Amino acid sequence: MLHSDLAGFSVLPVDYAMNSSTSAVAEKSVDSLIKTIRIPPRPSLLADVQDELAGSDPDPRRLSGLIANDVSLSASLLKLANSPFYGLRLKATSVEHAVQLIGMRQCGLVLTGIIARQSVQTEKMPLEQFWDFSTKRAQAMSYLASRMRVCPPDVAHTFGLFCDIGIPLLMERFDDYQETLNLAAEARELRFTEIEQDRHSTSHTSIGALMARTWGLPEQVTAAILLHHDYRALDDSATDDMVRALIALCVVAEFSIHKYYGRENQAEWDKGGAAACEYLGISHDELEDYFEELHDIFSQVQ
Repeated sequence: MLHSDLAGFSVLPVDYAMNSSTSAVAEKSVDSLIKTIRIPPRPSLLADVQDELAGSDPDPRRLSGLIANDVSLSASLLKLANSPFYGLRLKATSVEHAVQLIGMRQCGLVLTGIIARQSVQTEKMPLEQFWDFSTKRAQAMSYLASRMRVCPPDVAHTFGLFCDIGIPLLMERFDDYQETLNLAAEARELRFTEIEQDRHSTSHTSIGALMARTWGLPEQVTAAILLHHDYRALDDSATDDMVRALIALCVVAEFSIHKYYGRENQAEWDKGGAAACEYLGISHDELEDYFEELHDIFSQVQ
């Protein structure tokens, strides 16, 4: 049985963490390793935004005031709000106007992604391509979630941005992590995270889940980050339905991006594609229709 939530979740792989006779020693070693990996703390601005949204009477003006204090964040929010992705009939002319147009909750989740992009840096990996892929995945998942009605689009968007956030963090920690990524991407039998665990005693899903929890992201997003390469979750009724929906949407969204760039021979699709489509209840013809729609979106949003 897979984890249905993250109460006391372990950074050990699911199967291994269940072996109590060995996991105590292993987890102590992993805990020592984790301390050498820099997980960005939650920025104070993000904490202020989340506190405002979690309050009993969140105020759009107070939220706008918090955002407006950061020039870079304000510019990024306006750019995204006015992008073809949102398709707003009116153009946002100020931060307060943007908050009104896209809504406070959506605005808060969008800001979380913008702040993550500013906070996660590494000199060992050019992150432009990483964030381009993450942004497309978030857009695709949000669109698919709205069409299929399997989970809230804003939650899908947040997961799409954050699900691989552990990759640049591990890239910064391990000099040979790029080699690990190459091996894991081509693995046909082993799970992606098994390759990482074997070489580094941790995985980008574990580190990403730790960062998500530290940053106060929704519980289902954190759990889905931890499990998104373990496709057994799609068949496990003990796993939260929204978590399974996020994992399934991620598989479809990522394959659509690879097809958009002409890369169709993807090991992850071979391992999880059929299970994802079955969980979402979509046929091959419906899948192709979704791909066509998503590619139109990718072409418009550059």
